[in-house]
Amino acid sequence: MDTNLLNNYVLKAIDAYPYDLEETVENLNYALAYESNNAYALYLMGRLQAEQLGDYEKAKQYFAEALANKMDFPKVYQHYILVLIWNEDYAEAQKLIDFALTVKGIGKGLIWYYQGLLFEYQAAYKKAIKALKTAKALGYNDGFINHLNAEISRVKNKMKPKKKKASKPKKNSKRKQNKK
Repeated sequence: MDTNLLNNYVLKAIDAYPYDLEETVENLNYALAYESNNAYALYLMGRLQAEQLGDYEKAKQYFAEALANKMDFPKVYQHYILVLIWNEDYAEAQKLIDFALTVKGIGKGLIWYYQGLLFEYQAAYKKAIKALKTAKALGYNDGFINHLNAEISRVKNKMKPKKKKASKPKKNSKRKQNKK
């Protein structure tokens, strides 16, 4: 990561987030006043807007601006995709997922996880399971893989069970007839 992205104000904001929101906001405002196109400050401001204030539209603006300043900033993609899903901007989320999978150095397993989440939000459960299995194949730690196993199980439980065909009543076997 570029060291010029991490000025002292951004570092203080990173250290304070999410435990001291007042200090986070103060330092982010200073960072953005000092350098308005600081991708890391914009990214963190987007997270603050989405996660703490629930303002997804503002968060989208900050994330888009962060990516406009630094397209190869992997941290932004996962949070931006999630905000788009939360905001029900599914087509936009799909476009960002497709692009994110081309970004060098991004955690592809995590992006596939968000692909599965997007499909789940759209009630495309079979596609969601397939995407989650792809994410699992690209997972490189037990915690992530265990989480994906739980997610796959949870999504499978949402699927409507197939109706079982009514079994035909069995005729008495010949043995029972011979005993009579």
